[in-house]
Amino acid sequence: MLRMLEAQAPKQQTATDTISTLSSRLNNATLLEDRRAAILGLRSFAKEYPASVASGSLRGLIACLTKDLEDVDTIKVVLETLLMLFNPNADSPEASEEIALWLADEFTQRQDNVKTLLDLLETSDFFSRLYALKLLAACFGARPERTQECVLNSALGTSRLVATLEDSREAVRNEALELLGNLTQSSTELQKLVAFAGTYDHLFQLLEQEGGLQDGGIIVQDCLILLANLVRQNSSNQSLFRESGCVSKLSNVIKSAYTKPANGENATEEFPNPQRDRNVWGLLAVIRLFLVSGSVGTNINQRSFQQSGILQQVLDLAFRDATDAPIRSEALYTCADMIRGNPDLQAGFAQFVVPVIGDSEHVPQQNGATNGVLKAHVIDALLNLVIAANDTPFNIRLAACECIKGYITNHTEIRLHFLSHAINGHVSGEDETANILSELLGEKSGASGDPSRTWFAAVIALHLIWDDAQAKKALMDVSEGDASRGEEVVTCIQTLSGHLIAGIQRDDDERTLIAYLMLLCGLLYETPAAVDDFLGEGSSLQALIQAVSQPSSSAVLVKGLCALLIGILYEYSTKDSPVPRRKLQSLLVSSMGRERYLQALNSFRSHPFVRDYEVFIQGSAAPGPSSELPPYAYFDSMFVEFLKDNFSRFSRAIDRDPGIEIQVGSKENGVDRELVDSLRSQIEEGNQSLEKVESQILDLEQKLDQAQATHRRDVETSQSEIQRLTQINSSIQRESEEALTQKDADHSAALNELQLTSSRQIQDLQSQLNAARKAAAEESERTKQYYDRQLSQARSGKTNIEARLTNVQKSLDDMTKTHGESQKTIADLQSENKSWKRAIDSLKAASEKKDKQLQDLRDDMKKQVSELQAAVKAHKETAEDERTKVSMLEKEVSELEAASKKSKEDLAKSKKDYSSKEEERKAAQTELDDLFLMLQDIEEKRSKRHRND
Repeated sequence: MLRMLEAQAPKQQTATDTISTLSSRLNNATLLEDRRAAILGLRSFAKEYPASVASGSLRGLIACLTKDLEDVDTIKVVLETLLMLFNPNADSPEASEEIALWLADEFTQRQDNVKTLLDLLETSDFFSRLYALKLLAACFGARPERTQECVLNSALGTSRLVATLEDSREAVRNEALELLGNLTQSSTELQKLVAFAGTYDHLFQLLEQEGGLQDGGIIVQDCLILLANLVRQNSSNQSLFRESGCVSKLSNVIKSAYTKPANGENATEEFPNPQRDRNVWGLLAVIRLFLVSGSVGTNINQRSFQQSGILQQVLDLAFRDATDAPIRSEALYTCADMIRGNPDLQAGFAQFVVPVIGDSEHVPQQNGATNGVLKAHVIDALLNLVIAANDTPFNIRLAACECIKGYITNHTEIRLHFLSHAINGHVSGEDETANILSELLGEKSGASGDPSRTWFAAVIALHLIWDDAQAKKALMDVSEGDASRGEEVVTCIQTLSGHLIAGIQRDDDERTLIAYLMLLCGLLYETPAAVDDFLGEGSSLQALIQAVSQPSSSAVLVKGLCALLIGILYEYSTKDSPVPRRKLQSLLVSSMGRERYLQALNSFRSHPFVRDYEVFIQGSAAPGPSSELPPYAYFDSMFVEFLKDNFSRFSRAIDRDPGIEIQVGSKENGVDRELVDSLRSQIEEGNQSLEKVESQILDLEQKLDQAQATHRRDVETSQSEIQRLTQINSSIQRESEEALTQKDADHSAALNELQLTSSRQIQDLQSQLNAARKAAAEESERTKQYYDRQLSQARSGKTNIEARLTNVQKSLDDMTKTHGESQKTIADLQSENKSWKRAIDSLKAASEKKDKQLQDLRDDMKKQVSELQAAVKAHKETAEDERTKVSMLEKEVSELEAASKKSKEDLAKSKKDYSSKEEERKAAQTELDDLFLMLQDIEEKRSKRHRND
């Protein structure tokens, strides 16, 4: 009995079979309740069996989104099921990344599927909106480019997405904000569509609703990400931002960054707020996107931000003591971008007053103390941060240095003023501010224990003198010692080289040595006077050679820069340098060697700090110990760019011929000094020869007077010769006119005779043609009568028929005879045609003969004219009137040519008349041919009737 029950028990159904059954029901169900039940069943399996559910029911689920759009509950279940398929359980046996790609392809490969999801955003249902946004985000995560394309091609797609930012439900609004941020990362077209859909207003409303930068959370950060995506490298969106009044809104957002406590407590007592700092940093990053150097709208954005007070706000943020270091450094970078390359803003930047942070010993107070806070001009405050404030974090000092560089970039007047102020302060020793030259040229330079001070001072000085001969000369004129008092004068370059050599010998910090080497390279580059100043102290050159020649593998950067400085020294040295160029080359080759020089340069170029300099983002990380400093803590970006651009040039510098000196401004082109000396000697010899030439000029003047008298006699002779040639030309002209008149008369007579002959022949031909037509008509009439008789007498017998046939044969013979006579007439006409052709040929020959005679006359006249022109050319200045006469003769020859051309036209007209007569003859021949065809038709009819009888 138990066995019978077991045999009757139903077979247990597997999950795969159940999913297959539910998928079939979903695809085939006609009732909404049946489809909903099937979807609920599939949803229970979606997490564990995503591949099975998707393979059987994915298209059915997507179809339900359109079919059951009015049923909110069904749509919710469908969307939940689709989201589960995108995010299955991690421990599911069917879980795979390929499933998400498969699902995304099913949505994005058909534009209607994505449009269906966007249509769901039009509903007011919470879950329909939220889940549709999540599905779009899942598709973007798997197929970002295709999803962007589908949204872009969907009508009102971006407008619907932007409209969800107004949803009062935070979950929907936040999901839409994140999705828009993802979609606008890399698509310029989507950025424009989203921006012009009113997104800026929505974003600023969200920032205000979320509490601004001060109290806003992750949503504020997402708003800033979307704003950054919209304006990054998109000039049209930046222009829309300005024109829609968003700059003032941006200023209001910055004001909310750090609000003062209501109880009047000091701002330093504020509690740390990491999210607020991230929001402020993000806003500053967004502002910097408007200020990219070289962009189309950068200058306009700079002025707009300055007019809205954003520059002052960012400065206040940078010099706010309670601001965290990353925010302060980013604010300083923002200030640098906001004034760089804009002369008006650079000129007014120095007038800003900011609070003094840290050590105020080297900062003169401009406006005293406000609420107990000392204030100073911004440039003094920046110099204090960069040089004097040793306890300031490196990133802030680097950002302050960048701000100073932005202040002096591409503004010659500001650079010279800055440098003059530094020089005057250093020379007088009474400068209250931090002075870069005092730091570089002072007795305690490099010995302060803070290599960053020397490094920053050298970088600022490098930017002040770079590619500016006037600034270089001003710095080179700085010296110590009074020669009138018997003191030794030490120039600025000698002081810098002395500090460098002393630092190398003391094994100072590497960054201090790099600072001096960068500044010296920039100062000596393309400046032969500075090179001569450096070579005036022979020990400095020996120390550089010794530093490069050291076998130690350490200090690669210092050795490479020393080699670079040696290359610059040799490149711009001259024959007149304290160490002449030839001696300098032999000294370098013997003491250092070409191999060590190249090895030092190549090792320096391949060092990661130089090779990968652009990879590191300036200020991206705070430096730790000395061994962990980033490349931008060792080298300035401008110097690295200069090094990479000129590396190959200085690698070949030591191989250059010492006899060739580099000409400043021509880069690679040089000049041979020995050649210059030889040219100078040639100039002296030329001056001596000049005196001899002046004495010869007097003799030449006398010869010139004699030549002028001879010339006058030649002119008179030429005038008489011209008169004789004119008479000859007149006689030739008369003879040619008479010859042409006779030829024209002969030609007219021949033409008239030809026309009369042609008329008579045409009349004869016409009379013969009429006679032939008349004979043919009479014969046709007789033939008609004959056939009438034949028809009436057809039954009279065979004898009468034969008689009639005989008569017809006789008539046919007569017609044949008439045809022969016509053929003879045609032959006669053809012979006459040949005679006409011969007559025309004779006329052509006569015309050609006439043309030849005209050509001979023309050649003779051209020959005479050429002779006349030769005579006129010899006496050009005095025979101008005779040229006019020759031109008149040429004009008369042209009239003769025109007369000849007219005779040719008459001949062509006669040919045309002959052609028309020939066409009339052909028409007569055609009529004869038609007559013969009629006779053949009559004969055929006669033969046919004879056979019938």
